[in-house]
Amino acid sequence: MSGDFKCGSILTHNVSDHQNKKYVLYLIGIASVVRMFFASQVELGNDEVYYWTYALFPDWSHFDHPPMVGIVAQIFSLNLLLQDDFFLRFGSIILSAISTWTIFRIGSKIKNTTTGLYAAYLFTGSIYCSLIGGFSFSPDASLVFFWLLAMNAMVDFLPVETLTSVERKKILWFGLVAGLAMISKYQGAFLWFGVFAYVIFFNRNWLKEISFYLAGIISFIVLLPLLIWNMQNDFISFTFHGNRVTPALEIRPDYFFTEIFGQVGYNNPVNYVLIVVALVALIKKKNFIDRKFSRYLLAMTIPLWVVFTGFSVFRSTLPHWTSPAFLALMLLAAAYWAERKGSEARIFFWIKFPSYFLVTLMFIALYIINYSPFQLGKTSPLVNFGEYDFTQDLYGWDQVGEHFKTIASREESSGRMPAGAGVVSYKWFPGSHLDFYAAYPLHRNVFLMGPMNDIHKYAWINQQRGGLKQGQDYYHIAVSNVYADPYERFGSYFEKIEPMDTVEIKRAGKTMRYAFFYRLKNYNGTYLNPLPAR
Repeated sequence: MSGDFKCGSILTHNVSDHQNKKYVLYLIGIASVVRMFFASQVELGNDEVYYWTYALFPDWSHFDHPPMVGIVAQIFSLNLLLQDDFFLRFGSIILSAISTWTIFRIGSKIKNTTTGLYAAYLFTGSIYCSLIGGFSFSPDASLVFFWLLAMNAMVDFLPVETLTSVERKKILWFGLVAGLAMISKYQGAFLWFGVFAYVIFFNRNWLKEISFYLAGIISFIVLLPLLIWNMQNDFISFTFHGNRVTPALEIRPDYFFTEIFGQVGYNNPVNYVLIVVALVALIKKKNFIDRKFSRYLLAMTIPLWVVFTGFSVFRSTLPHWTSPAFLALMLLAAAYWAERKGSEARIFFWIKFPSYFLVTLMFIALYIINYSPFQLGKTSPLVNFGEYDFTQDLYGWDQVGEHFKTIASREESSGRMPAGAGVVSYKWFPGSHLDFYAAYPLHRNVFLMGPMNDIHKYAWINQQRGGLKQGQDYYHIAVSNVYADPYERFGSYFEKIEPMDTVEIKRAGKTMRYAFFYRLKNYNGTYLNPLPAR
């Protein structure tokens, strides 16, 4: 049987390792081009534009996340020299390309290059890996990147019984990349949980090795600046996340099932079925993977999955918190399906199908976000027009910025507002959108007024921008999809609030939402910025 093509499918069991590598490189190239196209077409979402502030105001850590997402943006945008939607996402796209190759390498090590190829396709078909961690400007891109680098090192040292200098160097490298995963997102700590679980249950030889402890020291050194920042800020980041997952007394089945269905969705339903079939085969002791590698993959899955899925029994969780655990499960599924013989073309179709499905979803989403005339949210009252329409997060902010430029020029040339007046908003979303698309391009500052859980990093940004000035006038921009009454929010801080303009934000010639522009006159100096005392 030919090793090339038959009926449009690659018969991967009969192709050479070289050909499998070539197919993975094709996959990486095509996926990267698709992601770059979408990165150039879609405006930043609310999380993405907030993370831009991490690059704009770098620090050893931040209120709600470690610093790596900002560092990646600084590197790939040339320290924000190339500052637009595309280049802020460019780092995620590049890291995702390398991550796809890395999961291929891991799959090749645990079984063969067909396993690696299948794993690369499952990775690309995952909504979490391809979009949240592969396209979106988010902490998950670097988390997945360093997580897979750590797993690639672990497969070389963790199951080895007779340790040499090669394995000792590998575990030191693991210590470094595990530390970098932790300063990407706190879930990175579960890399060490996986190592400890494997070592304690299956390979205690590592407990006698000084390199094992040196690797832990390396991770700690990488993490140390983050810890010092939290010490200086009353451990505010840990407190914030701790409050999100602290178990309540009430059992909530609705939260649990939301979490499970979310895991299915984020990892792609077809991927999920392929993984479940492989897990059932493993439980039935089907011999499709070396036991030492199945143990390694389960050690990388169980701690993270059990902890956050367990939280969902009591608290509302976000399903993508467990998603790094599915990287190991993709490898397990790839090993199982690579073992199946006799129907390679049909199997490979289903391995590829999640990627086709995801690309189709992306084009549908692009149409809905950028070109659809349909209003998916509220249509009344006016101040809530567009509320609950998820596409509003990713569309129309450039229009808001253009309208603000015109209105500010008019107001300042007429003397009704001072030249260069800043903007006041009330929450990190939409405050960071207004910052990126409206104020920052005009060299104006945005200040957020509200409690810490509403303004997040802007508590520090307010200070770094010099703070609100008593007696000064400011603009406020409210958008109808996330409207808050400015008189209620800011009435106690300003002598007078005056409406200026109401403009329509359109898509395909139809009004999608409204933007309301106000003057906030004569700040009285009474707002207390909620930074923790030092």
